[in-house]
Amino acid sequence: MQLKNANVVAIGGGHGLGRTLSTLSFLGDQLTGIVTTTDNGGSTGRLRKRSSSIAWGDLRNCLTQLVNDQSVGSQLFNFRFDGEDELGGHNLGNLILYGLGQIHSRPIESIELVRNILQVKTQVLPMSEAPTDLMAFYPEGRCRVGELSVDDMPIMPKSLLLAPLVKTPAQCIDALLKADIIILGPGSFLTSVVPPLLVRDISKAIEQSKAHCIFLDNVVKERSPAAALTLDEKLVWIKENTNHHLIDTVITQDENATSELANVIVHDLTCDDVPHHHDKAKLIAAVDMCLEQTSQKQSSLPLKLVKP
Repeated sequence: MQLKNANVVAIGGGHGLGRTLSTLSFLGDQLTGIVTTTDNGGSTGRLRKRSSSIAWGDLRNCLTQLVNDQSVGSQLFNFRFDGEDELGGHNLGNLILYGLGQIHSRPIESIELVRNILQVKTQVLPMSEAPTDLMAFYPEGRCRVGELSVDDMPIMPKSLLLAPLVKTPAQCIDALLKADIIILGPGSFLTSVVPPLLVRDISKAIEQSKAHCIFLDNVVKERSPAAALTLDEKLVWIKENTNHHLIDTVITQDENATSELANVIVHDLTCDDVPHHHDKAKLIAAVDMCLEQTSQKQSSLPLKLVKP
């Protein structure tokens, strides 16, 4: 299968997922983004404290990365207020989505309206339409609540869960079950990649899907305890926290990376202009390489690798 003919679902947080969606935007309505909604910092966190809602910031980031940076819509939704008054630090796009969320009964309705305004063809969905937070547990039993606290943990948590437990919209399940390729990441392992997988409906749908699931590794080490984990330690950690082995292939530029649990593709991914970004052309080439390898194995293996 060629990438241009594939149905692709990309999952993760705002900056990393936005970059992936922007890279694959040529797929149009064949592409779906499922966005983490647990952020409790910055403008998003202030809005969540004001009224219980999902985190809008990552959704806004993904939507604006799917349009031209120089467009009026992109500039409008990315505008951030200066100063130390009540508006200071707020992002106008977050305020618009928050306001629409107070009008509409469902966040997806608000997102659809913004998609139409920005003329975004790609479907962008929240991992859940209900507000929820991350809760991390230390090995000795202590816990931290909230994405900001999880990011600041000095050691790798034994487990993460969502409080309260939430369900994913039916549109997410439909997209996952129809997908040919599912991409996780890049981004913070604990606070961008993992949270959607903690939604039981999502991890179950990935397991049931015939799609080939790719974990997209970061090009630079993240500032969290997950940076010290090997690829297999990350895969085992995901399995222990979701009860599913989800990942078939890992795409990384770490030449020393190996795995006994997934196929590994080593490919240069670094963007020359911004070293911590994935280069769009290199990322597409790496995904094409994955599809080519999978096609070569189709005579003896199903599209989705046998999972232990």
